[in-house]
Amino acid sequence: MSTVFITATGTDIGKTFVTAGLIRHIRAAGGTADALKPVVSGFDAVSVGTSDPGILLAALERPAMTEELDRISPWRFRAPLSPHMAARQEGRAIAFPEVVEFCRRTMAARRGTLLIEGIGGIMVPIDDRRTVLDWMSTLRIPIVLVAGSYVGTMSHTLTSLEVLVRRNLNVAAVVISESEGSAASLDDTVATLQRFANSIDVVGIPRLAPGATDDAAFGRIAALL
Repeated sequence: MSTVFITATGTDIGKTFVTAGLIRHIRAAGGTADALKPVVSGFDAVSVGTSDPGILLAALERPAMTEELDRISPWRFRAPLSPHMAARQEGRAIAFPEVVEFCRRTMAARRGTLLIEGIGGIMVPIDDRRTVLDWMSTLRIPIVLVAGSYVGTMSHTLTSLEVLVRRNLNVAAVVISESEGSAASLDDTVATLQRFANSIDVVGIPRLAPGATDDAAFGRIAALL
């Protein structure tokens, strides 16, 4: 079984949507899945159910209680800022080695597929010196890069891929989560990026109603993990 890191080209692109969809697909197919969202900012304890960890726990059919939140998202911050800024506002700091060790302990104890969801885009700072890219480079596990279909995503996605490849990271797939109201079609975005992505598979997922899933798309992604 595998551990996969879910990252993105930026914030609010669709990482949690993709991670939750993969959880539901794997479990529906009879597999075992778990997830971590170790670091989360913009967390409001009043609306846990709509938070990123709350959505992941719902997909896992686990209660959004403090014990479960601590299990999958121990570094939670209220301000919707990059992690190091959000932590600083609370008089706290994120110890990068502790984040890495938390992931490694969970990886060692995993059963089935473990999905580790990052925060923001690939270059978001975790502390004053390290970024999400450093986090992924330290763990050295396969990566799913989530991007949108908005105008401008070509440059953002191909730049992200270039950075990941230069770090010798294994990109298992690029997932295009359809952006709302984009002038660019999902199909055209996927086809264009596929031409530039060399041997990396590019999978498109259309916008879905809450709770709906695209079994074919998520099945294709799961097969690449």
